[in-house]
Amino acid sequence: MRPRARKRFGQHFLAPAWADKVVVAVDPRPGDRFLEIGPGPGVLTTRLASRAAHVTAIEIDRDLAAGLRRSAPPNVEIVVADILDVDLAPYLASGPLRVAGNLPYNISSPILFKLLGLRKRGQVAFAPAGFLDATLMLQREVADRLVARPGTKDYGVLTILTNVHADVQRLLTLPPGAFRPAPRVHSAVVRLTFRPSRVPADLEPLFDAMVRSMFTQRRKTLLNALRPFADALGATAADALAAAGIDERARPETLDGTALLRLAQSLKPKE
Repeated sequence: MRPRARKRFGQHFLAPAWADKVVVAVDPRPGDRFLEIGPGPGVLTTRLASRAAHVTAIEIDRDLAAGLRRSAPPNVEIVVADILDVDLAPYLASGPLRVAGNLPYNISSPILFKLLGLRKRGQVAFAPAGFLDATLMLQREVADRLVARPGTKDYGVLTILTNVHADVQRLLTLPPGAFRPAPRVHSAVVRLTFRPSRVPADLEPLFDAMVRSMFTQRRKTLLNALRPFADALGATAADALAAAGIDERARPETLDGTALLRLAQSLKPKE
C-alpha cells in the first residue's frame, strides 16, 4: 500500500525515477556513512544503503519509520525523532558523516542552521570527524538564497552564514511532479561541501550577531543599519565602517563575505 503523506509533517515523497537521479547527484561511495533526514518510505534510503557503508535515517513519522524498519537492509539504522530535537554529536563521534535528505519546506532553514552548528562543533570537539557534505532537496526559493550573489534580492543571512562554512552548488531542479503528492512549488537539489570556517572561531559569535542585526534593516544605508549593533557594543558605526574601508552609504546586501569579515574585525572589542 502506498504510504499516506501527512500535511502536518510537510511530507512529499520522492518518485523512484527521480530518486535515481538524486542518488547519482549524491554520488555515494562504498566507505561512506550517511545521515539521512526525512527518509519517508525509504526510496532514497535503499539506494544510498546499496552503495554506502551505513545510513542513519531520522524520521519523525512513527508509521513510516516502522514500515522502513521492516524493509530496510541491515546497514540502515532508523531513528524515530524530529531532526531538530536530535543530538547529532554522538553520530559525529564515530567518524565523518555525509548528509542527504528531502527537507520539509517549512523547517528547511532551521535544519540548515542546525547542521552548520554541528559542523562547528565537529571541527573542534570531534576532529577530524564532522560533516563532509550535505546533498539536500529544498524548495527552489531556498536554494536560490543559498547560491545568491551580493546585491541580489535573494542574498541575505542564510546565504552569508552558510557560505562561511560551506561551498554551495546547485545540482538539479525538480518539478512538482517529482513528488507524491505534488507540491505547489518547484524544488532543487543543492550540495553543501563543508570546509574550515572563513571566520575565526573567536569572532564567529560577533559576526553572526552582526549579520543578523544588519539584515533586519537591509534597505537602510550601512551607517544606519549597523548603528544599533555598534551602539550596543559601545562602538561607533561610522568609525567601524571607515576602519573596514567600507562606504557607509552602501547597503548591507551589497557586502560580500570578505567585507563583512573586515567589518566584524573592526567591531571586535580591543583587549
